[in-house]
Amino acid sequence: MTTNTTDEAIRYTADVVLFAAGHVLLIERGWDPYEGYWALPGGHVDTGETSVAAAARELEEEAGIAVPVADLRQVGAFDAPGRDPRGRYVSVAYTATLPAPVPPRAGDDATAARWWPLDALPDLAFDHADILAAAAAQT
Repeated sequence: MTTNTTDEAIRYTADVVLFAAGHVLLIERGWDPYEGYWALPGGHVDTGETSVAAAARELEEEAGIAVPVADLRQVGAFDAPGRDPRGRYVSVAYTATLPAPVPPRAGDDATAARWWPLDALPDLAFDHADILAAAAAQT
């Protein structure tokens, strides 16, 4: 039996799929990878933080929208090798649905934030189209 002794650094992230009235909230990425592409709000889980707390924090930092942790439902973990060109990333995705869209405010590493109709989405960064589809299937 051969054992792989190479340690691979794994980075832990959280993403949010926020729905409202047939729309999904997306942010425009402000830097590489995928600078200028639209993506789900999300980012790194900080030391001592749960993924759901990170998801709520990143949503507020990147889009200016606060959703209580208790309102976020886990969609699943996304860990396919190659999903991020920076290396191995594992993301836990969460979803919530608002009764109506609220105006977003881009912040942190987002250059823009807006609601997109689910039937007219742009090309998304990373594997975010797969994450969005998984969240939509649960609603």
